[in-house]
Amino acid sequence: MSITVRPAADGDFFAWLGLYEKYAAFYETALTDEKALLVWSWLIDPGHEESALVAIDDEADDGNELVGLAHYREFARPLETDRGLFLDDLYVDEPVRGHGAGKALIEAVRGIAQERKLGVVQWITAPDNETAIHLYDELGSRTAWVTYEIEL
Repeated sequence: MSITVRPAADGDFFAWLGLYEKYAAFYETALTDEKALLVWSWLIDPGHEESALVAIDDEADDGNELVGLAHYREFARPLETDRGLFLDDLYVDEPVRGHGAGKALIEAVRGIAQERKLGVVQWITAPDNETAIHLYDELGSRTAWVTYEIEL
C-alpha cells in the first residue's frame, strides 16, 4: 500500500464524512448531520483554526481513496513562550490499519509543526485504544499529565 497525505479539499466531503462517522462511532459519540457539516465548514475555511489532512491509498482502483484523516490546530504555550500543534482527531479506516496511514498522518502533522517552528505536537487518546497507543509510543513520548474537563 502506498499512502499520500495532503490537505483536505472541497471534493473530499463525502469520503471524509464516511471516515468521520466511523471515528465518532469508535468513540461512541453521536454525529448528527448538523455537527458533521459544521466541522467540515471549519476544515475548509482557511480562516478557522481547525485544519485537516487526509491519507489517500494511491494503489486503490480510483487512485484517490481516502483511508484516514487528521484534524489539528495551533495553541499557545505560555510557560514555554511558544506555540504547539494539537492533533484533535486521528482516524484510519480499520481495513487499512497497520499499513502506515496513521504514521504518515502524524508525521505530516509533525512536518507542519516544524515548518511553523512550533515547540510541540500533542494529542490524547483513550486508555483502551491499544492499537493506536502502540503506534503513538513509537512516535512520541507519553506524558505524566492527567486530563480533566468540566462539561458545560
